[in-house]
Amino acid sequence: MLETQKDIEILIRARYPMIFCVSFEEARVETMVSNIAHSRGGQFLVWTKTRGFYDPYSKKIEGITNPEKALQFIVEQKGKVCFLLKDFHPYMKDPTIIRKLRDLACDLKLCQKNVVFISPTLTVPHELSKELAVVEIPLPNRDEISQIFDKISVELGVSLGISADEKSNIIESALGLTQEEVENIFAKSLVKFGEIKIDEILQEKRQIVQKSGILDFIPTEGKFGQIGGLAYLKNWLATRKGGFSQAAKELNLPTPKGILIVGPPGCGKSLTALCTGAAWKMPLLRLDMGKVFSGLVGSSEQNLRQALLTAESVSPCILWIDEIEKGLSGASSGGGDGGTTVRVFGTFLTWMQEKKKPVFVLATANDVRSLPPELLRKGRFDELFYADLPEEKDRLDILNIHLSKRKWQIEDFNQEQFGQFSKEFSGAEIEQALIDARYNAYFEERELRMNDLSEALLKTTPIAITMKEKIEETRRWGKERAVDANCIESKKGEQPNVRQVELGG
Repeated sequence: MLETQKDIEILIRARYPMIFCVSFEEARVETMVSNIAHSRGGQFLVWTKTRGFYDPYSKKIEGITNPEKALQFIVEQKGKVCFLLKDFHPYMKDPTIIRKLRDLACDLKLCQKNVVFISPTLTVPHELSKELAVVEIPLPNRDEISQIFDKISVELGVSLGISADEKSNIIESALGLTQEEVENIFAKSLVKFGEIKIDEILQEKRQIVQKSGILDFIPTEGKFGQIGGLAYLKNWLATRKGGFSQAAKELNLPTPKGILIVGPPGCGKSLTALCTGAAWKMPLLRLDMGKVFSGLVGSSEQNLRQALLTAESVSPCILWIDEIEKGLSGASSGGGDGGTTVRVFGTFLTWMQEKKKPVFVLATANDVRSLPPELLRKGRFDELFYADLPEEKDRLDILNIHLSKRKWQIEDFNQEQFGQFSKEFSGAEIEQALIDARYNAYFEERELRMNDLSEALLKTTPIAITMKEKIEETRRWGKERAVDANCIESKKGEQPNVRQVELGG
């Protein structure tokens, strides 16, 4: 914030007549501009439509609430004065106000007066684009949140006694909130629990996401160890968890961008997203492409931009785009929607290429043939993974995970028989067969037997058979152009020495 204050002070000293600050944090900006004005020995006045002009220190009020008269008041003031006008942007649509502001800009260059506008949205008419300097006010960084943390604990008289790593995790989770939001959630958590809980901070971010109407805040659960198979993918995600830390930033390590997971339905792609959010202790936001596209011309692009801005505002976070091919399938051909899909896709690609905020994109796809080639080029994602149907060992792990989760047991279990009957089954199909078998045993009022499971498996036609050609084509693509989510083999067929990471958290 000190750097931003310095930037604004330079603009003021350089006689920039009008400055537009984009921020929700009026109190924070008011303090900053007030400090600049008083450090220069000048006067500081604030204007709002409801109160007119007032001095925050002397409480003296000039009840001029009319926007046009307010601008005339600025012209008539003498000496070194800095004016802060709150929510003035709606009046910039009035031709008279626009002309008045252009005249005012010429007058201010000849004196020591400056006008600072503050609004959460940047709304500047074309006529004023050359007259205004725009400054985006950043949200509190790690150091500022750390100061708030110390200040709140002292004010409430609470001795937290936590480790440096625990404090760092709390500060990381609070990034993306305004100063007031950080203060409120820290105080609320301390009063309610006697400690600052990360879950409470994530709940605060959930409120922000829900207001967007396009993103869904997904409750996360589970651990990587609860995913059967996909060993290398889980290892990769575990190693990238630290990429969002301050230590990684000090080493100049780039923040992880994201991954694309391609594979048949039911092979754990969505479960991976849920477990990643839980393991990384980050908000998991699902972007519903159906909500992005709407009937009004131009609104789809705006919907996407708004969703991406919301994701950035609560970062660090994970942006989950499930079955991304369904939303972007017409981007290559142009489709029959007047080019809307192409424009939305272009907006998304530009954002992925230029984004600075720590938003990790986790996209999944069932049919890679429908994806635009521009999305698959190296650099868009950190890695492209192919999640194939599970091998026999992984299928057994998946079965044991579901048995353990439900506290079920199978009498006279036969591993060889299970391996044979479940061949080419996805994880979701194994789960459903197990549920069907348990219902049959429950109906007959007895324990679950191997015979029940075998019958359920035999009655099920796996997707590997019903969509054999499509899956084989996707499998060929995965082997040639993507990383095997379960393991990586060298060209000579040797297994590389991959460092194993603890996957439980």
